[in-house]
Amino acid sequence: MLTKVFGSAVFGVEATTITVEVNIDKGIGYHLVGLPDNAIKESSYRIAAALKNNGYSLPGKKITINMAPADLRKEGSAYDLTLAIGILAASNQIIADHVGKYIIMGELSLDGSLQPIRGALPISIKAKEENFKGFFLPIQNAKEAAIVEGIDVYGVENLLQVIEFFDGKTLIEPTKFNPTTEFSQTDDHTLEHDFSDVKGQESIKRCMEIAAAGGHNIILIGPPGAGKTMLAKRLPSILPPMTLPEALETTKIHSVAGKLKEIGLMNHRPFRSPHHTISNVALVGGGSYPQPGEISMAHNGVLFLDELPEFKRDVLEVMRQPLEDREVTISRAKFTVTYPSSFMLVASMNPSPGGFFNDPDSASTSSANDMQRYMSKISGPLLDRIDIHIEVTPVPFEKLADKRKNESSREIRERVTSARERQAIRFATLEKVNYNAQMGSKHIREFCSLDELSLQLLKTAMERLNLSARAYDRILKVARTIADLEPAMNIGANHIAEAIQYRSLDREGWLG
Repeated sequence: MLTKVFGSAVFGVEATTITVEVNIDKGIGYHLVGLPDNAIKESSYRIAAALKNNGYSLPGKKITINMAPADLRKEGSAYDLTLAIGILAASNQIIADHVGKYIIMGELSLDGSLQPIRGALPISIKAKEENFKGFFLPIQNAKEAAIVEGIDVYGVENLLQVIEFFDGKTLIEPTKFNPTTEFSQTDDHTLEHDFSDVKGQESIKRCMEIAAAGGHNIILIGPPGAGKTMLAKRLPSILPPMTLPEALETTKIHSVAGKLKEIGLMNHRPFRSPHHTISNVALVGGGSYPQPGEISMAHNGVLFLDELPEFKRDVLEVMRQPLEDREVTISRAKFTVTYPSSFMLVASMNPSPGGFFNDPDSASTSSANDMQRYMSKISGPLLDRIDIHIEVTPVPFEKLADKRKNESSREIRERVTSARERQAIRFATLEKVNYNAQMGSKHIREFCSLDELSLQLLKTAMERLNLSARAYDRILKVARTIADLEPAMNIGANHIAEAIQYRSLDREGWLG
């Protein structure tokens, strides 16, 4: 008897429906075709044990299973439940009248219990698009899949529950999850790190506020102990709350990577801080069957690269294209996947190998040549893509000992959110542009017009600092954000002057 059941494969952040055809005929054998990987080929042992331990068995006949489309590589153990139900239906051990109306996914343990799978959210989205009635999956993934409205999501704990559902012996209540309600109830302000803990560093706080308001990339340069890492870790606390579309997109990426720590919808902006020994594949994504890298895991959040010159140069260079396009495309011989990577890059570095360049009070000093050699590890094109360069100086004792209360992250965040709201109104008619850092050259010409005084000031800076065309665009974007924080309708000379000050690494004779 021939039976068709349905599963799903995830490529990039999109799912593709897989038709599992199970045919049982005279003879003996178990034949699995359709480009399955080793994890799927081994499923026969898990299925046989799970069936036996639940009062069922593999039929002693010739079982042929085809996973269509047959030219598409299938991988992972999430097809165990799909195959098991297909075998039971084809061998008439369960009633198969409605099996084809559902997507069925789950990894089986030997006792029939189910283990969680990857990519439940994109699979659920695809199932709804193709008008499937419901989706069976492990209960651990049920809330994540139930984010999608218009499809019944059945979270099950074991194989027997699915069998009894199709036999009509039991009813399973679909999992309910209202993303709008759950999302609005989340208090995104209760974060571990707060700017009220930071003593002094008022100019750096100002830079972080500007970066957060416009979504700008920022690099912090200063000696050890100046507070670079501490400031970077507090940046997420002043970013505006995620919108529902942002939360859905971020959840989908983490679901595909199998690193979804929250049950249901992600409500906090991700903060990723990879070690400097990371490979370029781990950073941007890839592999034989590409998985999202750190830049995609940081989508709609922050990617923090501590001690930037310690990263391998080729690892940093692969970020150049994603920083511009805000997505990364990974090509293989048979397919291409694209992962979104719209993140804020926050980098920190010492000004020299010893960390105390040109500091007469330090026992560890470096020469100008040492510093140039150290700085050359970071290419000019990469630095050009970082909007704000700021020097972080050590905090004097008087400010460290000051017991006065500092401005909290919540207060800063209110100003940042207001600035983002102005940008959302400005870019309401544009696609893929939500805040200032995402503007292209065409948008800069439209929204960053300058008066004569501002234009002359920028021209002087360009000539004296020998700035590139990309640096010119970055200055205008940052100036637009400064004006939004004020708030001001038009960019003024004071906004341009402040934005120019945040290009430290472009200034000739910069001393760290």
